[in-house]
Amino acid sequence: MNAHLAATGSAYFLDTTKKEVETHTLAVIVDNEPGVLARVIGLFSGRGYNIDSLTVSETEHNKHVSRITIVTTGTPQVITQIIHQLDRMVPVHSVADLTVQGSSITRELAMVKVAGTGEKRVEALRLADAFRARVIDAGTTSFIFELTGKSDKVEQFISLMVPLGLVEVARTGVAGISRGPEGMKV
Repeated sequence: MNAHLAATGSAYFLDTTKKEVETHTLAVIVDNEPGVLARVIGLFSGRGYNIDSLTVSETEHNKHVSRITIVTTGTPQVITQIIHQLDRMVPVHSVADLTVQGSSITRELAMVKVAGTGEKRVEALRLADAFRARVIDAGTTSFIFELTGKSDKVEQFISLMVPLGLVEVARTGVAGISRGPEGMKV
């Protein structure tokens, strides 16, 4: 008999295999009406699912629909469960797992404020140029850079700015879209 089963008297702990946690980007088309975002977030919080990134915007004004892009983590079983539960919600028109589709593009926008003078200021500008970050505000003692790219690129840029005088970061969260001629159904 399994030692844990003998100790606890329960068979629920027999599965000792470690479940692989994955990060997935989900695109959700919903009605653009009050309370829809709260219902979607409520689904996540009510079941203990985590949201790593969330972006929302109206995408088709004449159809009154919005696109919610959610980056979440979980086991494959949990991700499948999230998708099925989202798909059953009344204001949801369609759900796409951009991670599974494979041919998708995701980007994030960040504004990064760095304060410094002298050599640190020069190094911040050099790194910004290497990352293709634009200076959107400059003063004698600080810069604000605008950077667009994959989340890992944004993370790397931010971490390089820490020793150079990072002051503040504002990020949009991930936006994603699948490649090819097809779009999500409304």
